[in-house]
Amino acid sequence: MTKLFDFKKYNKALIAFVLLIVTFPSFCEVMGNGFFISKVALRTGDTSIAVIYPDIGEPYRTVFAQIIGGIETKTPIVDYAVGANVNMEELTNSLHQKNIKVVIELGHQGMKIAAGLDRSIGVVVVGVIGSPENEMNNLPVNSLSPDPTLLFTQLKRMMPNVRRVFTVYDSHQNDWLIRIAKNAARVQGLELVVYEAPDLRSAVRYYQDIFAIADSQKDALWLLQDSTTVEDSTVLPLVLQESWSRNLAVFSSNFGHVRRGVLFSLYPDNSELGSRLAAMALAFLASGDYGEHGMILLREVLTAINLRTANHLGLNASHQQNFDLVFPEQ
Repeated sequence: MTKLFDFKKYNKALIAFVLLIVTFPSFCEVMGNGFFISKVALRTGDTSIAVIYPDIGEPYRTVFAQIIGGIETKTPIVDYAVGANVNMEELTNSLHQKNIKVVIELGHQGMKIAAGLDRSIGVVVVGVIGSPENEMNNLPVNSLSPDPTLLFTQLKRMMPNVRRVFTVYDSHQNDWLIRIAKNAARVQGLELVVYEAPDLRSAVRYYQDIFAIADSQKDALWLLQDSTTVEDSTVLPLVLQESWSRNLAVFSSNFGHVRRGVLFSLYPDNSELGSRLAAMALAFLASGDYGEHGMILLREVLTAINLRTANHLGLNASHQQNFDLVFPEQ
């Protein structure tokens, strides 16, 4: 199975944020004042689809070559690598000159670029963590947050006796996700207990409250992709230490946490994600409708597990149980 990237070579990368920035190897030409770095290469014949992504280096290049490769299994593309300050006039003119009808926007700049494009061009966005601006809700905006249904299904598969899941969240970042997660938990027979924390101090207090009442036999803790409530230098060490000492299972939407001791996470299957993005673009070309709109949760996923943590919790986990990435590295 395809791995995200070479962990031995890039083991210092913050994997959780890999999909926030997108790149691809390029032959570059500088346009205007050098603020718009573009590779304009028609790859496989004529096309009405373009892919736009930030022009940066490894380890992101390898990762996102896989996404673009997945797109190209469905359709030829024109691709553009853009700098931090995109010249929207030049970009739009180039798209019209090449008769581009729909654009797939990869990375953290996707919403900004989508807002600046001519409305005659369709847009598919990927690389978003939080909820998009209201005016973008008519577009398909592909989040990098794994679908809670998939997370809860994996949790129940590994720990069938779990009945309650705790989580701490910042409503400005994840209110939309919590609404979806509550329903997903009910379907799985789980009670989702949520604590809304507007700042780091509140988050730490809520985690302490959770550890005081959690039952390791039937409870688990879910860490979100949330910069307020899952801060890596303060919150994560606290959570890992307390959960280890109390034998409480912790799973995460950020699979970089698995290396540090979280039980499991789900992470993007880049090629499959690219294939779905292409399908959305092709649907728009065919009918003017993407098929899905608004925030779309990540469903093309692989599974990462920390076997040391699983063994500590007394779980019967092994390399043979369909895990795509195993920590500690062997």
